[in-house]
Amino acid sequence: MTSSNAHGPIDVIVLEFPTGSTGSGTANAIQKLVDEGTIHLYDLMVVHKDTDGAIDEIDLRSDAKHDLSDWQEFTGARSGMLSEDDLEAASGILEPDTTAAVVLYENTWAAPFVEAARSEGAEMVASARISAQMIMDALDFLDKASASSKKSK
Repeated sequence: MTSSNAHGPIDVIVLEFPTGSTGSGTANAIQKLVDEGTIHLYDLMVVHKDTDGAIDEIDLRSDAKHDLSDWQEFTGARSGMLSEDDLEAASGILEPDTTAAVVLYENTWAAPFVEAARSEGAEMVASARISAQMIMDALDFLDKASASSKKSK
């Protein structure tokens, strides 16, 4: 990151894993992004929603019910920005009997860009995020439309 007070945008994501999944590949990918300086991890909570709809945070150091050993490296990744209210919000979108990672991170790769823009007096007047799933769906749709168009010619 730069020496100024410039920061990159901050995202919160909720990654839902099906019953039986450990999410180890995801944990390793997050750690790689942190190690490379691409993101700064502020908070990471792993939660489980039971079949009755109750949600509980999983203690990564001592949980024996779930095989989450690859997530233990994130024990203590808590800035305090994620709260119990965020857990409640996550519980409303998770399916029963699933495990999820709630991740709050800064896109540190963008800090030099933010610093350069600020040094020239630029202000962010609009911003939007398009989810990865929406992009994949749109590209699939365009591929199918293109293939259909080629067949009709």
